[in-house]
Amino acid sequence: MDQSVSPPDAKSTPQPASQVPRAVPPVGILPRVSAGRRAGIVRALLRPRSLGIAALLGIALVYGGRELHLRLTHVYEYDARVTADVVTISSRADGWVTDLAVREGMMVEAGQVLVKIDDRVAKLRVGALQSQVQEVQAERAKLRAEWRLSESQMDALTRTRTSAVVVREKALAALRSDLDLARLELERSTTLFSSRVINERQLQVSQAAVSKLESQIQQLQAEHEQATGSLEEAKSESYKLGVIDAQIAALAHQEANLEAQLSQQLVDVEDRTIKSPVPAVIDRTFVLPGEYVASGQRILLLHNPDEVWVEANIKETQVGKLKLGQYVRVSVDAYPSDTFEGKVARIGSATTARFALLPTPNPSGNFTKITQRVPVKVDMVKMPKPLTPGMMVEVEIDIR
Repeated sequence: MDQSVSPPDAKSTPQPASQVPRAVPPVGILPRVSAGRRAGIVRALLRPRSLGIAALLGIALVYGGRELHLRLTHVYEYDARVTADVVTISSRADGWVTDLAVREGMMVEAGQVLVKIDDRVAKLRVGALQSQVQEVQAERAKLRAEWRLSESQMDALTRTRTSAVVVREKALAALRSDLDLARLELERSTTLFSSRVINERQLQVSQAAVSKLESQIQQLQAEHEQATGSLEEAKSESYKLGVIDAQIAALAHQEANLEAQLSQQLVDVEDRTIKSPVPAVIDRTFVLPGEYVASGQRILLLHNPDEVWVEANIKETQVGKLKLGQYVRVSVDAYPSDTFEGKVARIGSATTARFALLPTPNPSGNFTKITQRVPVKVDMVKMPKPLTPGMMVEVEIDIR
C-alpha cells in the first residue's frame, strides 16, 4: 500500500527568528518606537564619547563663526615688527676715550654725559687763544688811550695857536691903523715943510714914524704867517688820529678772527664730552675706556623708548580697507598675556619692493603676479610694558 508523504505544514514547522518576515507598516504611517528602544537611543546619545563629539562640533561652529566674523571686520598681519629711531652716537673729535659712563640697557636722561674724550690739548689751545685775545684787547685799549691823548693835545695846541693867530691879526689891524695915521701925518708934515711952517727935523720924525710902523707890520705879518703855519701843523695832528683809528680797526678784525677761532676751539672742547640728545635706552656700545676713536667713528647706539611704533607690511589687496586712526590690537610675542593698543598713523606710499636692494627685472617676458605689500605705521596708544626695536608682533586692525 502506497503511502503518500504529505508536505510538512508551515504552521507546524518552526523557523528561525531572523527569517521571520517583519510586518511592514502602511505608507504614511510612522513606525512606533518602543519605550525600550527609545531608552537605548537616549543612553547612546548620553555616552561620554557622543557628548564629546557634540561639544567639539559646537565649539567648531562657534569658533568658525567667530573667525568668519573677524576676517570680515578685521585685517590681520603676522609680519610686523617694533621699530624706533635708533640714534648712532659718533665722535666729532679724535682722541682717547677717558670715560664711558653708560652700559648697554641703561636708561639715560636728555643731556646726561655718555662718553668723555681726552680734552687736555684742546683746553690748552683754548688758553692760548684766550691769551691772544686779551693781548689784542690790551693793544686796542692802549691805542684808544693814545687817541684820546692825541686828541686832547691837538685840541689844546689848536686853541693856543689859534689864539696866537688871532692876537697877531688884531695887532696887525692896530698897526695898520697907526700906519694910516702916520702916513696922514707925514703928508701933512710934507705940506707944512713945503710951506716952511715946520723944519726938516719934524719932517724926518714923521718919516721915521711911518718907517717904524711899516717894519713892525712886516714883523707881525711874519709872525702871523708863522702862527698860521703852527695852527695848520696842529690841525694836521688829526691825520694821526685817523692812523690810530685804522690801527684800532685792524685790531678789531684781528680780535674778531681770534674770537671765532676761540669759539671753534670751545666747540671742540665741548664735543669731547658727548651727551645724550634725548631720554633713551643704550642699545649697544662699541668702544671701551682707553681706546682711540677717530672723527665720525660710532661709539654707541640708543633709542627713545617712548617713541616706538609698529611697522606692518599689509597686502596690497587689503590696503584699500585701511584708514588713518583705525584701532589696532597688537599682540607681542614677548608678552603674550599683555594687550597693546595702537592706531594707524601712516599708510605707505610705495610698496616694499620699491626699496629692495636687488631689482626684479623681467627681460624674458614671463610674468608671475605676486601680491605686493605696503608698509603701514602703527603708533602705540597703550603700552603696558616697554617694547624693544626688532620684536616680532602681530597686528589686528579693526576696519569697521
